[in-house]
Amino acid sequence: MRYDMRFLIICLSLVLAPAVTNGQRLNVKTNLLAWATTTPNLGFEMAVNDRYTVQLFGSYNPFSLKENNKLKHWLVQPEARWWTKGVFQGHFVGLHLIGGQFNAGGIKMPFNILPDLDDYRYQGWGVGGGVSYGYQWRFNKRWGLEASVGVGYARMGYDKYPCEKCGEKIGEEKKNYFGPTKAAISIIYTIK
Repeated sequence: MRYDMRFLIICLSLVLAPAVTNGQRLNVKTNLLAWATTTPNLGFEMAVNDRYTVQLFGSYNPFSLKENNKLKHWLVQPEARWWTKGVFQGHFVGLHLIGGQFNAGGIKMPFNILPDLDDYRYQGWGVGGGVSYGYQWRFNKRWGLEASVGVGYARMGYDKYPCEKCGEKIGEEKKNYFGPTKAAISIIYTIK
């Protein structure tokens, strides 16, 4: 997973560099729901014109919890958004993609994403995409709050192990998943 973090940093830099050099409006944000799972995360959103923005969100969780329960992963989620009133104001709809890797076990996941995750450990990858809806509240010129949800499709490939800590691989599996692909309550800071 060490080399995957480099990929995440490069992707975030590609989003940030054009915004800084062109003087575009740029939001920096973090998802409070991800922090609730001990997952550090950061996102950048840039205005393209009066109604459209592009966003790149990334998260990285290298931690094992008590008794080796873990939700280790890295995730990148780019998104294009259309705003009903104008950028960073009120309602928006978006199209997002998802890509990442995971090593998880000893926990329960919502929406039956990986069944039996409390009894087995899964290590693999996932890619997908979907549609999203959200709303942004502005507290002042610099600070705001955003809530968003998304549904879509993800394709996962993973190795399955008999317990969180031990055991030899018991199989390789692939899974198609339809359902929630995004949930966020984010604190926003506007740079420009």
